[in-house]
Amino acid sequence: MSFGDPNPNNPYGKQPGQQPGQPPQGQPPQGQPGYGYPQQAPQGVPPQGQPGYGYPQQQPGVPPQGQPGYGYPPQQPGGTLQANNGYINVPGLGTVELATMGRRLGARALDGVAYGILYAIFSAIGIAGLVGASKTVDDCSSTAYGTAAHTQCVNDAASASVGILAGFFGFVAVFALIALLYEWLMVSIWGATLGKMVLNVKVIKESTGQAPGLGAGFIRWIIPMVGSLFCGLGTLLVYLSPFFDNSGKLQGWHDRAAATIVVKTK
Repeated sequence: MSFGDPNPNNPYGKQPGQQPGQPPQGQPPQGQPGYGYPQQAPQGVPPQGQPGYGYPQQQPGVPPQGQPGYGYPPQQPGGTLQANNGYINVPGLGTVELATMGRRLGARALDGVAYGILYAIFSAIGIAGLVGASKTVDDCSSTAYGTAAHTQCVNDAASASVGILAGFFGFVAVFALIALLYEWLMVSIWGATLGKMVLNVKVIKESTGQAPGLGAGFIRWIIPMVGSLFCGLGTLLVYLSPFFDNSGKLQGWHDRAAATIVVKTK
């Protein structure tokens, strides 16, 4: 005697109220969702609320990688202008304001005043020496011409004149060296000369936001100096070249060669 009839059509082996061809009570028909039974998602799709194997979990409020999300502005690379409004994004500094040409030319004028004072001092020393030498030659006229005393006086005056001229050109060389070290080293190391510091202007590398360094600082300095060989007209054009910059970054020819920009510090 068997306890269960394997024949589903046997009416004696069915549960009460069960129709032929239907599964036992409590079990949903095959291919149809039953009451109280969660619907099975299609193959390859993980159930809702449960992470599936191989499916990355998405965190709330974070857009998927590679896809821009609503309300998430795209990251702008360094050196990107903001709608030509005078501000620029610089790595390491964020959004900074470009220095206006008024500030830049003002800083250049202050540095020019410092150069002028030094040059005036050295020139006065040289001129005073030349005047003293000429007086010495005039004093020799009081001695009899052709005598040993007159000859000695003239020789002494000539030696003094040569010494004074050598000293004058030596001062000029020292002045040129000071001008080189002043502009080159201060911009390379600190990004600013005294004039730029007074007007809160700084030269930085566009790619890093740091001071230019010795190499870029020298390139930025030498280009205006080469322009000075053309009666100073080339130097003037270099300093005014930011007016001709169509990129909106106010980069002069020397800035483009050195990959630098000039920004405000306050």
